[in-house]
Amino acid sequence: MPFDPQTAEDLKRALRRLAKAVVVISLEDDGQRFAMAATAVSEVSLDPPSMLACVHSEASIAPSLERRRPFCLNILDASQEDISRRCSAAPQGTPRFEIGDWQAGEQDVPYLADAQANIFCNNDMSVRYGTHDIIIGQVTHALARGTVDPLLYADGRYGRFID
Repeated sequence: MPFDPQTAEDLKRALRRLAKAVVVISLEDDGQRFAMAATAVSEVSLDPPSMLACVHSEASIAPSLERRRPFCLNILDASQEDISRRCSAAPQGTPRFEIGDWQAGEQDVPYLADAQANIFCNNDMSVRYGTHDIIIGQVTHALARGTVDPLLYADGRYGRFID
């Protein structure tokens, strides 16, 4: 089926209405740490426990994900907008790790110790679809802390869930 630019624009406009939790994908590859903010993250299954993340194939983290490096999905707290912005626009590499309580987990996977939650995954498989890679990770362990108050993103703006 041919690509329809108008359908892509319509989809983009529709998706601006879909609020999503902000997640920072982090990993280590050959001594270098990578982190990127993402909202295209979702659960796949509880049997086996698994998650997926969609990453643009030209993102700096993409080659490491293609090499099936283990990764962490850090679900940000509503107070961590600065970390999301840093992992979206700051220079790649070390500057993205200059704010937040970053620690090294198993296999040296960096994780944000003060995030709402951390989901550690072995990189099980990836599928290229259009401009993105769909990464599926099998969950090795997960941590949750504090009150549920995730950082949300919709229509180009950050927000929070309010009771």
